[in-house]
Amino acid sequence: MKMERFEVKGLAQYSYVLSDAGEAVVIDPMRDIDGYLAYAHENGLRITHIMETHIHADYASGAVALAVATGAELALSAYDEGERFSYQMPHRALHDGDAVSFGDVRLQALHTPGHTPEHLAFLQFDLGRSKVEPVAMFSGDFLFVGSLGRPDLLGEQAKLGLARELYRSVQQRIAPLPDGLEIYPGHGAGSLCGAGMGENPETTLGYERRTNPFFGYGEEEFVTKILASVPAMPDYYPRMKELNSVGAAALDSLPQPKALSPEALAAKLADPNVMVLDLRRPEAFGGAHIAGAINIGSEGNLSLWAGWLLDAAKEIVLVNDSGDDEPARRSLLRVGLDRVVGYLDGGIASWVAEGLEFARTTQITVDELDAAVRTGDALVLDVRTDGEWANGAIAGALHIPLGKLPGSLDQLEKERAIAVVCGSGYRSSIAASLLARKGFTHLGSLSGGLAAWQRRHGEAAAPCSSGNRAAIAQEV
Repeated sequence: MKMERFEVKGLAQYSYVLSDAGEAVVIDPMRDIDGYLAYAHENGLRITHIMETHIHADYASGAVALAVATGAELALSAYDEGERFSYQMPHRALHDGDAVSFGDVRLQALHTPGHTPEHLAFLQFDLGRSKVEPVAMFSGDFLFVGSLGRPDLLGEQAKLGLARELYRSVQQRIAPLPDGLEIYPGHGAGSLCGAGMGENPETTLGYERRTNPFFGYGEEEFVTKILASVPAMPDYYPRMKELNSVGAAALDSLPQPKALSPEALAAKLADPNVMVLDLRRPEAFGGAHIAGAINIGSEGNLSLWAGWLLDAAKEIVLVNDSGDDEPARRSLLRVGLDRVVGYLDGGIASWVAEGLEFARTTQITVDELDAAVRTGDALVLDVRTDGEWANGAIAGALHIPLGKLPGSLDQLEKERAIAVVCGSGYRSSIAASLLARKGFTHLGSLSGGLAAWQRRHGEAAAPCSSGNRAAIAQEV
């Protein structure tokens, strides 16, 4: 038996291809399925089954598209019946103990609710060695390295019950499994499907029993701790749940984006249902950009922030330094942003060469920020996470995590100068572009972020206290 892990770094997402005797099973595939098809072709494999651990919230699944492309059977949880989100596509419904077999491998479903009601883990048996002792578990978003899946995806009314189900999954449902069981989770460090995940891509059940703090709590403490640990939930998660309930459209069925001349793009900007997404670095965006453009750099966490902050109902035109950006388009499609209708042919240079108007976002130096803080000439807006904020910030700053900024504009005065700060300058540029699009005009973004500020001052930022700073929203 061979196992291949596929990783999407921007979403910290893992999917798996297991193969034996010329047949293969794919677990939790991403929407862009070409990688799985290429792998199967290169290794002489026939994909016979596509299995999902649950209805995903953080990315668009490729399960339906892959099943159509390969003729494979779609094997999904049977425990979605009557739930808020349920599978609408034809599939084989897997109950606890049901299995998919190929070669000398059996993948057996284990119902592990808590992250979601329908969640399954898959126990892998090597039938050539033992028919009763599993060798691995593909744990999806139930069990991570050093953490567990968040139980709050279905809202306030459901989260308490799901937290208790998660406790029972940990303490009862996997209790008979051996310590040596290898664990292959659905996400790694950086995912918002849980908190405090370790950097390693895999672990063992015994190691988690000894070191994962959630294994040591009684039920009431467990419920309190797991609910207190959850990071802020991106606004696009319910949209992904709905999309994955019916199945995302295959990528080859979507219209291809068109190359737009500067004149053609300028004409489109009169339509309020069109937005420009500028994929360049903050410094380049700050120097010259199309007015109203939103800056989410492609070198950062594009999928997460685009999914969280962009309106999926609007048409998107991409701008960078050259023209089309296929990897960036793929990142957007992974979070259901399907309406990428075009890109600026020739990049931003073609816009400037035509003499069309462009805007700037001031890139503030540390010295300039220090002067503004001393004189009170600008409000310092810190858009980092709660965890970063708690470890220190610039005195007098207002804290609004980036994910909550669009819903918190009433906290800000359009007439006042605002200096936006994050860790490195990436998120502050996103925030400044969002504010500019909403009519804020006196904006600056700290170049190099708080890291540059700390290096110049030779010391860490002062710890935050509730007495002199406003902290709103939750950790991003």
